Amino acid sequence: MTVSLEVSEYIAVVRLDKPPVNAVDRATRQRIIDTFDEVSERSDIRVAILTGTGKYFCAGADLKDRPDPDRAGDFLGHNRLTRETGNAIRECAKPVIAAVNGPALGAGFGLMAACDIFLASEDATFAMPEINVGLAGGVSMLRTMVGRSFTRRMFFTGMKVPASELYRRGVIDEVVPADELMPLAMQIAQDIASKAPLAVAYAKQAANMMDLMPQRDGYRFEQNFTMALSRTEDAQEARTAFLEKRQPVYKGR
Repeated sequence: MTVSLEVSEYIAVVRLDKPPVNAVDRATRQRIIDTFDEVSERSDIRVAILTGTGKYFCAGADLKDRPDPDRAGDFLGHNRLTRETGNAIRECAKPVIAAVNGPALGAGFGLMAACDIFLASEDATFAMPEINVGLAGGVSMLRTMVGRSFTRRMFFTGMKVPASELYRRGVIDEVVPADELMPLAMQIAQDIASKAPLAVAYAKQAANMMDLMPQRDGYRFEQNFTMALSRTEDAQEARTAFLEKRQPVYKGR
């Protein structure tokens, strides 16, 4: 199994596990899609953490599993699967925390970018190295994370960028020693998991939509969510628990 899923106390830990560098082939991409679709639908999961096994987060696409340009439809099918890998994470109904434990290159960088919260170890590095093997791809993702000039510099050169530099540029939320990475991710996940699950699900939808909508329309969209949430049992429980100075007990309805 190239991708594992462990669930405990409403937190899912999704691990890329394809030694030695967690490069993704078609089977792994399908497994990622299936895993995050499962996370979306399971009521015992409120938040997920995506990380890698070993010293790599993900070294990118497996070059041994390239599409055959001479086989009609193979490239289009490969590209569709590639798009849906990131979409399954981005569209996951639950927030996803990236715990980048090592190099995140090419498609690996894209996997992180599809997540909601970015954490990295001090030895993590990032690059879009497609240009080094005569290919080009990923600028649509890069431009949402860094400025115009740095996007093009990374894209045209394939340069490796340390986690500290992306932290300096405001891309990564926290950079910590390797042994502190998963404890930090779990701490944030526990905080999210303690919130009303319906409210978190709506918050994830709202955050995704705000990437696409003008501020005026986006705020109206959020207000509709707030109105709908105010009528839920969990919202009433949250208010009651606050007044009674106790921990709320949410039922997801």
